[in-house]
Amino acid sequence: MTSGIGARVLRKEDARHLNGKAQFVGDIKIAGCWEAAFVRSPLAHARIRGVTKPAGFEDRVFTMEDMPDLRPIRCESTLPSYKVSDYPALATDKVRHVGECIAICIAPTRAEAEDLAEAVTVDLAPLPVLADIDTALAPGAARLHEDWDDNLFLTTRHDGDLSGAKARAAVVVERSFETARQAMNPMEGKGVLARWDHRADQLVVHTSTQVPHLIRTGLSDCLGLDQAQVRVIAPDVGGGFGYKCVLQPEELSVSWVARKTGRAIRWTEDRREHLTAGANTRQHRYKLTAYADGEGRLLGIDADIWVDIGAYSVWPFTACLEAAQAGGNLPGPYDLGAYACRTWSVATNKPGFTPYRGVARPGVCFAMELTMDAIARAVGKDPLEVRCLNLVPGAAMPYTNVTGKFYDSGDYPAAARAAADMIGAGNFAARKAAAAAEGRLIGLGYACFTEQSAHGTKVFAAWGLPLVPGYEQATVKLAPSGAVEVRSGNHSFGQGLETAIAQVACDWLKLDISRVKVTMGDTALTPYSTGAYASRGMVMAGGAVSKAAEELARRLRIHGAHLLQCAPEDTEIRGGAVWNGQASASFAEIAAAWYLHPDRLPDDVDTAGLEVTEGYKPAIDTGLFTYATHAAIVEVDPESGRTEILDYVIFEDCGRRVNPMILEGQSYGGAAQGIGSALFEETLYDSAAQPLTSTLADYILPGPAELPHFRLGHSETPSPYSRHGIKGVGEGAAIAPAGAIVNAINDALAPLGAELTRIPATPHRVLGAILEADAAREAAE
Repeated sequence: MTSGIGARVLRKEDARHLNGKAQFVGDIKIAGCWEAAFVRSPLAHARIRGVTKPAGFEDRVFTMEDMPDLRPIRCESTLPSYKVSDYPALATDKVRHVGECIAICIAPTRAEAEDLAEAVTVDLAPLPVLADIDTALAPGAARLHEDWDDNLFLTTRHDGDLSGAKARAAVVVERSFETARQAMNPMEGKGVLARWDHRADQLVVHTSTQVPHLIRTGLSDCLGLDQAQVRVIAPDVGGGFGYKCVLQPEELSVSWVARKTGRAIRWTEDRREHLTAGANTRQHRYKLTAYADGEGRLLGIDADIWVDIGAYSVWPFTACLEAAQAGGNLPGPYDLGAYACRTWSVATNKPGFTPYRGVARPGVCFAMELTMDAIARAVGKDPLEVRCLNLVPGAAMPYTNVTGKFYDSGDYPAAARAAADMIGAGNFAARKAAAAAEGRLIGLGYACFTEQSAHGTKVFAAWGLPLVPGYEQATVKLAPSGAVEVRSGNHSFGQGLETAIAQVACDWLKLDISRVKVTMGDTALTPYSTGAYASRGMVMAGGAVSKAAEELARRLRIHGAHLLQCAPEDTEIRGGAVWNGQASASFAEIAAAWYLHPDRLPDDVDTAGLEVTEGYKPAIDTGLFTYATHAAIVEVDPESGRTEILDYVIFEDCGRRVNPMILEGQSYGGAAQGIGSALFEETLYDSAAQPLTSTLADYILPGPAELPHFRLGHSETPSPYSRHGIKGVGEGAAIAPAGAIVNAINDALAPLGAELTRIPATPHRVLGAILEADAAREAAE
């Protein structure tokens, strides 16, 4: 029995999770470990005039004054106009958002540490608050960072020539769109436990991260330690979504205190800390003008995009990744000839942006897909027909779009039509009319997107980032028992990577997955990897494991052939053994010869042994493009503004499917997060940048009662540029739901003349759109 690529193998990691044997940061037990709590700013923008420690506890409270050797997080970029923002582990001269860390307090228990934090007095002098994009960009606005000449991290431009599109356009559609600020809300918040290992002369940091090797680099730089003196271990991680792929200020201060005091120190983030001080995401503003001919064929798009970034750049992805991705990805899967776009990354008194599942693409998909429906209405055509007219056809692949995105393979119109067939678009008009006769408003909406996965060196270098990913490495070893050990510096934090890369090894070595042990997330035990982000795990880590397993298989055939007294080319691997006809040498026998009985080996044996480390990146490193179409049917209650999802369909293509069951789980989870963006999730602030959604009673997440029964369809178009044709898919399903659902809402509200252009589409906003349409109709009469 084999468990290779394409098999629906149960996840290896689930056994420990379901049996309560997983180990997260909060589960780690170290003798003498103390807990940490932070003194956080109650104001969004203020000068620090002083911090007073409680008498008798001065050695348990640390401020930045106590840490003169701890460098701030400094995220450089080579992009023109980029401005650097030093991000201190603990605030120095002033605070720049509510919840910013001012001091760290340690005690034997978390409760005692929190009591100590309450006893610390902070003298703050309020400063003018930049609560949003408008106040930050207003003439004469206060400076968030005094050495800047404005409140912009970065501006970018794509200056395409729109003159031809304007001259030929029969239809011009203008729209403004807004997406809400969100928090990521992984099941497990941030967490870090640091201790100094005197025997190894090494700082050992257990942290809930997606990128252990990157965190090692960041910690060593800020702490002034050689990387050999830092070991980072990512234990079980309860979800990341991008929130845990950056260096966190808490990781720095906890690590510094652990080294200073000689104690093991742990801090775990509570939900209120997450919602008020954790990194934010998603808050975009768009102004789009689309030019189309009378058939609905897109001729050009002119776009302005603003992103409310918050106070600081995160390392290593900077504050500018979101806007740069938005400008580059707005055209999406469409064959667009002319494009112009300007972006502004705006600094405000809010927590800084962190990459979040889909990075900018949920916003650009929302804006682009609502624009496509607006074009369809303007030319009087079905929205699906207009999309298929504009989507890049399969015959054009590979295709380079107007912003230089290289689409490697696929048939985008076919996916859109498949989704329409699954949702029953052919009879929807009759269904809608029947509902209307009953006084019910239902609507159908679509959203199409591409997901740039596993983009590598060229792409990240073009973004000017301080750290550019290159080759992913992995080790595959035949253990003395005949089992296989796989080591990857990437990490599994809920997405099933531990299982999927084991399946890749099984594909070459033809043994059951129960005989494969995977080790990940420990910088002392695994080869270098920049980690899990950008839907790169399966392509990059899977590719590296594939190369290493292929080479190990070659060596096994050589060793097995020697034991079988035949030529290697006359052997094959199956069932955990090397076979020649009816004779076989098991992996255990081969391992025994190499490790325990070298007398059985030839004198000229290859001394490279049975442990292989290989590096990998795809033949092109500009990205492999997964794509999908989502379709939704909703019912809107015009009296309450409530939206109910009646049906939801996803038709996607991510190249070769390694584990269809895991892929489906990723799709369900991503779509659930996308529905949160569409209908529920919004981090609200008042005019003083005080967070108004600081608990889960205020910040609304979708639960089982709010989610539909998702129906999935798949096609497989392998990429010609990756091993096994695999593309990444981890972020995709979160990208499209807002576009599909709000298009469906607008279709339902079309008889009332109402249109939503902002998410989440809460009952309040739905009713507001209806009332606005009523007022416009009355004014026209």
